[in-house]
Amino acid sequence: MTAPAPVTVVDTVVVTTGQLPSIVFEGPGEAPAEFRLQASRQVLPAELISLGNRWSARVPLLVSNWNGPLLPARSGRYSVVATASDGSRMSLQKPAELPAPQLLPGVTRVVVTSADGSLVVSLSAPLTDRERGRLQQASLESDYRAAKDEPLNAVFFESFYGQNASCNPLAIDRAIARLRPDVARYWSVTDASVSVPSGATALIEGSSEWWRIRGSARLLVVNDWLRKRLRKRRYQTVLQTWHGTMLKKLALSRVRLGLRSAIATLRERGRWDILLAQNPYSRGIFRRAYAFTGSVWEEGYPRDDVLLTGDAAAVRDRLGISSGVTVLLYAPTWRDDRPDHVDHLDVARFADLLGDEYVTLIRGHSRTLLPGEDVRAPNVLDVTGYPDVSELFLVADALITDYSSVMFDFTVTGKPVYFFTPDLDHYREKLRGFYFDLIPVAPGPVVTTVAELAALVRDRANVRRQFTEKYRAWRERFNPRDDGHAADRVVQRLLAEGLIG
Repeated sequence: MTAPAPVTVVDTVVVTTGQLPSIVFEGPGEAPAEFRLQASRQVLPAELISLGNRWSARVPLLVSNWNGPLLPARSGRYSVVATASDGSRMSLQKPAELPAPQLLPGVTRVVVTSADGSLVVSLSAPLTDRERGRLQQASLESDYRAAKDEPLNAVFFESFYGQNASCNPLAIDRAIARLRPDVARYWSVTDASVSVPSGATALIEGSSEWWRIRGSARLLVVNDWLRKRLRKRRYQTVLQTWHGTMLKKLALSRVRLGLRSAIATLRERGRWDILLAQNPYSRGIFRRAYAFTGSVWEEGYPRDDVLLTGDAAAVRDRLGISSGVTVLLYAPTWRDDRPDHVDHLDVARFADLLGDEYVTLIRGHSRTLLPGEDVRAPNVLDVTGYPDVSELFLVADALITDYSSVMFDFTVTGKPVYFFTPDLDHYREKLRGFYFDLIPVAPGPVVTTVAELAALVRDRANVRRQFTEKYRAWRERFNPRDDGHAADRVVQRLLAEGLIG
């Protein structure tokens, strides 16, 4: 018969404010061995203190991720977890009274609830009562649509729907800051946990200021859909940078495209003025896939500039990877039929086959950031939540991918690429479809088993020799302008055409 789980009593929960906001849990008796708030991709550990016949657990709401600055914890639903000295999870006896929902301006909104005998902490974007909720957002949107804003010499950036400040928009931001520091830069972010570049201003999506700047900035730089809430003013220009050269079909080219999706695609396409293409191949695909007749700038990809100018050692230190270890980056794309599944490779088994001389970084697609769970295993580091994938390319000694557009960026580095494609036929024939046959032109081996992949990774020198010509041809086709200066070229064109400045 299984022994009942040990019980810890929580009789007080307090949300504190100030320079170091936190949630404090207290209870009688002996303190748990560990106390934390746990979400899918974030753990907030508590500072435990024994106070005679009571204990206290303080959970800071400002955290440092990847050795970065202190920022508010990511929004989400956190379970309150207490563990005993033997590592077993303790049962929580919740307090009779829970704190009222509390807004910490500029930080987060905290709601503590109980469900099924457990405690849950929900953190969300720090929107005011005037900004939070469907009706309030409808009112703000109505005001935004009716307003006659004066144009502002500013740039409004958004990357992956505000989940981070990265990709092509980040590189363009850096170039504007260097070439025209007088131009104001604003970033749309989902919450205050998102770090924005130095000198830029973060705008919480849905806030009054977010709506105002979105309607007055002369230039909007985005790398994904703007969606239906945009009403573009006559003085505004939208630069759609997109986020990758494509192997898999997209937009109007997709397999079994429905009428509603086709209409939504055409409406979205109509919001863009300029589309950025990495290469001539992408230019042609964008024209067809989005039926885009506007201006296409073929300048290389700004996000790849860092691959030729960045500091790999600094990123390695930030990740905590020791010297002398071979770094492999596994970056698969997402699956339309399994959006929460990332680890098609089984990196735990893969890392075990390779041994301690290797560390495998696993990077899920941006669409798997929220629904997925971090992979935890020896010699594996889940970097799905790392702010910018381009920096991961810098530290990786080799890339493992499947059908992701990262294959077209990583080859700027000249380092080996491996393609792990156990579901190739299904993905190609039923799920997405490809624009070209990968196998004959791939700049690295295409494999379907973990064992075969591990053997080829160990033999990287031979793989380089075997794929020298295909790698060269690939770079000539897909990386002709990725020379470290793409962002500067884009910004110089924006300035020359009077779109900023």
